[in-house]
Amino acid sequence: MSFLRLEQVTRSVELPDGSRLDILRGIDLEVAVGDHVSIVGRSGSGKSTLLNILGLIDTPTSGSLEFDGVPLEKLRMGARDRRRGRDIGFIFQQFNLLPRRTALENVSTPLLYASGRQFWRRERLATEMLERVGLGARIHSTPDQLSGGEQQRVAIARALVRGPRLILADEPTGALDVETGAQVMGLLDEVAESTGAALITITHDPNIALLARRHFRLDKGVLSPADDATAGLAEFVEVAG
Repeated sequence: MSFLRLEQVTRSVELPDGSRLDILRGIDLEVAVGDHVSIVGRSGSGKSTLLNILGLIDTPTSGSLEFDGVPLEKLRMGARDRRRGRDIGFIFQQFNLLPRRTALENVSTPLLYASGRQFWRRERLATEMLERVGLGARIHSTPDQLSGGEQQRVAIARALVRGPRLILADEPTGALDVETGAQVMGLLDEVAESTGAALITITHDPNIALLARRHFRLDKGVLSPADDATAGLAEFVEVAG
C-alpha cells in the first residue's frame, strides 16, 4: 500500500534578478508502508529541498504529494504540522541534541507535544526507547558525556519515540566512522522494520545507500531509479564529487 506519493513534483525559487532557479524537476516517487528507500545525491543536487517536501516542511511549486492517501493541498497548515509531529521522525547528521539535557530529557522532548497516554507516560516511553537502542545505562548522561555513536543512538531514539510512520534520515552516518555508521544503520533498519515504519535515507555514501531495498539517484533535481546499479551508485557519487 502506498503511504507517500509524489507525482511530477517541482520546486523553483525566483532569484533577485527575476530569473527562476529550478531545484527539483518532475519528481515521481512512491513509498510503501515498511519500505526502505535510499536517495543518493551530491551537494547541490536538491536533497535538502526534497527532504523538506517529504517531511511536510516545504510545499512543491507544482505537482502533487499525497501523504497517507491525503493530498497535501487538502491539509491546512495546522493539520500538516500535527501530521509532521505525529507521523514523521527526523534523524540528522549533526544529531541536534539539546546540550544541557540528559539523554532521557532529549528523547522525551517530542512527547511534550503528544496527548493522552503518550504525554503522561513520556519518561517511561523514552526510557524504553533508549533501552531498545542499547543506552539503558546512559539515560542520565548529557551529550558531552556520550560518544558520537551514542549521541546518534539518542537521536534515533528521539526520532522513533512517538512511533512515526515515516522516518527521514538525512546523512545519518556522515559524522561517524565506518564501523559505527554501519551499526547505526543496522539498528535503524531493524527498529523501522519492527515498527512497520517507512524509512527514507538521504545520503552521499553509496555504501549506506545500498543497505536500502530500493535505490534512487538525485542529480540536478532529477530523481531516477538505480535498483540495478550497485557499482553505478558509487561511480555516480565519485564523479559528482
